[in-house]
Amino acid sequence: MTERNRVQVKIFGQEYTISGELPRGHIIKVADHVDRSMHKLSEDLPSCSVSSLAVLTAVNCADEYFRAMDTIEELKVKNQQLEKDAQHYVELWDEAKKSYIQYKEDAQTAIESREELMQAYNDKKTECQELKNRMRELEEEIQSLQAKNEEMAKRLSSKEEEKESSSSIIKELEMRCREMESSFFDLQMENIQLKSQLERYKKNLENLEQSEQIE
Repeated sequence: MTERNRVQVKIFGQEYTISGELPRGHIIKVADHVDRSMHKLSEDLPSCSVSSLAVLTAVNCADEYFRAMDTIEELKVKNQQLEKDAQHYVELWDEAKKSYIQYKEDAQTAIESREELMQAYNDKKTECQELKNRMRELEEEIQSLQAKNEEMAKRLSSKEEEKESSSSIIKELEMRCREMESSFFDLQMENIQLKSQLERYKKNLENLEQSEQIE
């Protein structure tokens, strides 16, 4: 069983013994509040009797109590709202962090895609240059064969006795020339395809750079 405290207090000049389970300091503070309230009322109502002062003081104390309770309830409601708001801001913060992480991942993916596209573009550019060099070599070889063919034709015109053997040589040279022309045509077609791929890579790269600038 909780020990009860007995406290001797003075209220409006009259001594009272108050017993309760609350701490002595609390009991004294309550008695002092009642005493000061009665003295204030007696100053405002000097002709009021002690019993009336006691009743009015009790009414005022009750009013203070209920006002305090109302204030506490309001504070509880505000506190609950603050807790909800805090939770909402925490959720917004979490969403913002997730969005930032996703943005970083998307940006990294875009950088990697750009690097891959740039590498493919450079590879195609190199391949196209190699093809041009090969075409130049074939052109020189065709020109050389044509020159030999013309030279051989001149020799044949002056040497009828070698006509039969020269004819086979000419045919061989002509066949070789046609083969070279066919290879040259194939290389031209491949060059056209490579140029088309190169333009497509270049366009994709430009689109990617524009999208990065917009972001």
